[in-house]
Amino acid sequence: MSARTSRSESDSPPAETVDVVVIGGGVAGLNSALTLARSRRSVVTIDSGTPRNAPAAAMRGFIVLDGTPPLEILERGRRQVRRYGGRIVFGEVASTEPAAPSADGDLRFTVTLADGRTLTARRVLVATGLRDVLPEVPGLAAHWGRSVVHCPYCHGWEVRDEHVGILATGPASLHHALLFRQLTDDLVYFTHGTELDADTRARFAARDIRVIETEVREVVNDVDGTLAGVRLADGTVVERHVIAVATRTQARTKGLDGLMLPMEDLPDGMGRRYASAMAGSTDVPGVWVAGNATDLSAQVGASAAAGALAAAHINALLATADTDAALAAAQGENAPA
Repeated sequence: MSARTSRSESDSPPAETVDVVVIGGGVAGLNSALTLARSRRSVVTIDSGTPRNAPAAAMRGFIVLDGTPPLEILERGRRQVRRYGGRIVFGEVASTEPAAPSADGDLRFTVTLADGRTLTARRVLVATGLRDVLPEVPGLAAHWGRSVVHCPYCHGWEVRDEHVGILATGPASLHHALLFRQLTDDLVYFTHGTELDADTRARFAARDIRVIETEVREVVNDVDGTLAGVRLADGTVVERHVIAVATRTQARTKGLDGLMLPMEDLPDGMGRRYASAMAGSTDVPGVWVAGNATDLSAQVGASAAAGALAAAHINALLATADTDAALAAAQGENAPA
């Protein structure tokens, strides 16, 4: 089923305040919504319909679902969330902000979509995922998710024994090369302006990893549009069928500025994420974060597990809040006139 068909099945945002709004419809968001809905929490998932892994033909490295197309996994997840009463609303989040608390002092948040629709929730779970920032090499982005890959665990088996090139982006690319060397005997490391020390050169030489220091100018395609290699600044074309690149990863933050969530940079320029603590809790009361928005290296299984853990934490604290409110109401009713 296509993403367009999914959007036509978008639920309407409820008028009443819901227990939790989940911002992000990937596996972390959907698994959190599933956990909350099965606990009989009212939950709405806001899905922009732009998953990170959409260009990939299949999701890999997760038992049982290995080889399943990413969009099929999301479709199954949406159906399962709806089965337990959860709602899926397609749309872009324009703003998310704290709102006036309820009469009993409980937290409230208002989410406004780009088309003007709004909803109010007691708690917020951010599961927006991340975006990959590719080097600005002409032709590279056109092959992203197919012949241009980033993760040896997501794509490694599929590119085994191919002519692979590592396009260096920083210190992380050094270890990247060793991981892809496990998958192929034909590996070329394009330094792309980065420096290699003597020890690294020796280690690469010991593993038969060829180093090319001439600047990469563009990606070259075959007549059928498949990746054929890279053209260097001196005009030389180096045949490569796969390019591995350690992208800089950035948590998706659109529409979330009003929450004032703390962020932090990872070492060696690897990316920027939402800071989080136990079970995805944050420094902002009532707001959690799960999946790639806070764990930039998490694969599908880890992201789904993080969503479930955050949901369980949210549900537990809501149960306490509900009990506190019920007790306060009961004591008020029983107070002497």
